[in-house]
Amino acid sequence: MDTYYIDGKFVSEDKATLSVKDITVLRGFGVFDFLITYNKRPFRLEKHVERLENSARHIGLELNHSNKDICDIVMQTIEKNSHHKEENIRIVYTGGISSDGVTPQGNGILMVMATPKHELPDWWYTKGTKIITVDMERFIPEAKSSNYLSAVFAQQKARSQGAVEAIYKNRDNRLLEGTTTNLFAFKGTTLITPPVDILPGVTRGAVLERLEKKYDIVLDFIPQADIADMDEVFITASNKEIVPVIQVDDTVIADGKPGEKTRALLADWKAYTTAYGRGEAD
Repeated sequence: MDTYYIDGKFVSEDKATLSVKDITVLRGFGVFDFLITYNKRPFRLEKHVERLENSARHIGLELNHSNKDICDIVMQTIEKNSHHKEENIRIVYTGGISSDGVTPQGNGILMVMATPKHELPDWWYTKGTKIITVDMERFIPEAKSSNYLSAVFAQQKARSQGAVEAIYKNRDNRLLEGTTTNLFAFKGTTLITPPVDILPGVTRGAVLERLEKKYDIVLDFIPQADIADMDEVFITASNKEIVPVIQVDDTVIADGKPGEKTRALLADWKAYTTAYGRGEAD
C-alpha cells in the first residue's frame, strides 16, 4: 500500500482524508503539480515546485511551505514508497477551510502522493497518435489549478473520437496547448511552439533546451489552418514525455508516420533521462 504525505503526517493511502469543507472540494480552488521519477530521481523537482508556487500566485493562494520544505517532503515521500520501481508524484496545495465557503484564509493543506508510474502504450511512440482540437481556453492558463472542468470535458470528447489528447483553440483559431500537454510542430528545420496563454511545461522547457542548438526555435501560435502544412507534430508532458502526432482532427500530418526529427528527439530524450536518473545530467 502506498504512503502519502497529508498535512504534516505520512499516512497510508486508505487513511488519507481531506475535509469536505475544504474549498478545493467545494469550489475547485487549489493548485497542484505533477512529475515522474527516473531511477527514483524526481525529474527537475525544484522547477516543478517553482511552477506550483507560480500557480498559487496566479490564483491568489497563500502557501505556508517554502520551496525547500516541499522538495524535502517529496523526497521523504519517495523514500517511504520504496516498493515502487518508478513513481508518479502529485503535489497538491488545497484552498483550505473557509468560514464563508469561498474566501481563502491561508490555511491550505499540502499533500504529496506517490504512486507507481503508469506505462503508456508502446504504439503511441512507434506508430504515432491522433489528437483533436476544441474551441475552448483555460481560465488563467499560467496556473495549474485544481479546476479541471474544461480538461475533463475536452478529454471525454477526445476519447469519443479515438484521440489521446485535445488541444485548446482560441477565438482566432490558434492552437494553444493540450489538456495536459504542450504542443510542438516542425516546419522544415524550424520548431514552433505557442509562446503565451499556456501552462509552460517543465518537459517543454527541457525539450527547448535540448533542441535550441539543432533547430530554429520560433515561439509563435500555430493557426489551425496551417496544421496541414506542418512536417511533424508532437506533444510533451511529464508522464507522456514525447508523443508523436500523426493526425490532428481529420488532417493527417505528412505521410502519417512519426517524423525523422521527432524520432531523433525520442532517442535523445531516452538517453538524456537515463543519464538524469544516474545523476549524470540535470
